[in-house]
Amino acid sequence: MAPQPAGPASSRHVPAQPNHAFRQLRGRLSPGEFAASVRRAAREIGEQVACDARYVGRVEAGEIRCPNYAYERVFRHMFPGLTLADMGFAPRETVRGRRPRTAVNGGAPASGGPSGGGPGPGAPDMCTETGKESDVQRRTFITGGPAVALGLTALPPFAPEAAAGPRVPAGRPADGPGRAGAAEAAAVEEAVRRIRLLDDRHGGEGLYRRAAQPLRTAYELLDAEVHRRSVSDRLHAGAGELAISVGWLAHDSGRFGDARSHYAEALATARVAGDAALEAHAFCNTSFLARDAHRPREAVRAAQAGQLAAQGLGSPRLLSLLALREAGGWAGLGDRRSCERALARAQRLFARGPSDDDPEWMSFYGEAELAGLEAQCWSALGEQGRAATLARRAVALQDAHFTRNIALFTAELAGDLALSRAPEEAATAGTRALALLEDVRSARIRTMLDATARALRPYRGATGSTADEVAAFLDRHAAARPPASRKPVREGARQAGGAVPEQRGDGAAGTCTA
Repeated sequence: MAPQPAGPASSRHVPAQPNHAFRQLRGRLSPGEFAASVRRAAREIGEQVACDARYVGRVEAGEIRCPNYAYERVFRHMFPGLTLADMGFAPRETVRGRRPRTAVNGGAPASGGPSGGGPGPGAPDMCTETGKESDVQRRTFITGGPAVALGLTALPPFAPEAAAGPRVPAGRPADGPGRAGAAEAAAVEEAVRRIRLLDDRHGGEGLYRRAAQPLRTAYELLDAEVHRRSVSDRLHAGAGELAISVGWLAHDSGRFGDARSHYAEALATARVAGDAALEAHAFCNTSFLARDAHRPREAVRAAQAGQLAAQGLGSPRLLSLLALREAGGWAGLGDRRSCERALARAQRLFARGPSDDDPEWMSFYGEAELAGLEAQCWSALGEQGRAATLARRAVALQDAHFTRNIALFTAELAGDLALSRAPEEAATAGTRALALLEDVRSARIRTMLDATARALRPYRGATGSTADEVAAFLDRHAAARPPASRKPVREGARQAGGAVPEQRGDGAAGTCTA
């Protein structure tokens, strides 16, 4: 076959060039912190973008030469007066696979996002893809995008699972028998991001079963024929991260046995692939689960194994979080001295600041999370007053994006205040947490509020404002318990042993999840 003539220069593949201008805009923020600021800016103008540290890294590396229209609007909002060129992006019409937005069939400009322009917020930003690669992307195992596969696009977050919408097609990818490529890897990675973002806002209980199908398909892809080692590594890492995310949804829903199975699957994937970052993440979540399931010694061992895996990853923040996991285990064992040592190590590592090597799933881990996890340790050691002070700080510092975490630490504050014999303040905090649960589904948080309600019942007969506040909380708590939620909560409570401090967990989106 005769060679095809080359296309115009503007449509030829252009090697990725680092985007130094965009890197300067990030300043001293870590990629995860900058991604969080992008999401905040998006909410300010009514956009929804699934921005994380990896997206920021791809932009700075020049892999994304132009943003989609939703991201463009957000960046222009963040940096008023700057053009895309000022931010280091190439003109849209010069990027292969992209055309300027034009009328469709003589009508209005093509749209897909919530504001009527460009791809929707979950659409991958494959600006450098060839036309063939774009076609493959549209035919990947998550048809129509991972949000559609999870049934999370046009449905309310807590829609019945039977009405979850389209599912991930079973079997091999559609681009060839038994083959998988970069498009499939990207689809798995995008599914992980979507789960984490939704979990941050709504908790895991409404998402768990809908996330099982993409997880099964992701693991089927590991048996597919892959021509490039880099793609194989991405598929293994993506499948492992998806297993952790789905395990976290099970954990947050009180399904501890399911969570343990998913975390073990992720750990096995990490070992097979030789992926130290995935191994550290799996051990981090395993430690957290063990603490919640009243296996504190296992929590310590898993956290220590995670720290060993993370030693060469260049992320002090990851080591800090793992030290906090270890501290939680020591607190569960009642070993105050070992807990204090682990907490001090976590503080020192956190003080080193963010790093470009911080994993993208750690975007939740900031000062609020640090304070909240330390509060849980002191609560488990019986120092509820000290725990309440830290829980207040965790609530005050929490990013508004992490709705579930705000609910979590507010519920923790209520429990600590109740055990500190401050019933009126505890009832006020408990009522705030119940209000947040209108948008969040988390068996763990409900279990914490159940314990707070039990602690406050003796105060119903008090006089004055205390009695009024306590009664208002208890009445709202009783009315807020839907029958469908009782079984998972009881299951989680049985497995966790029913003790107040150790039923508590952090809000790791995703991720350590979240």
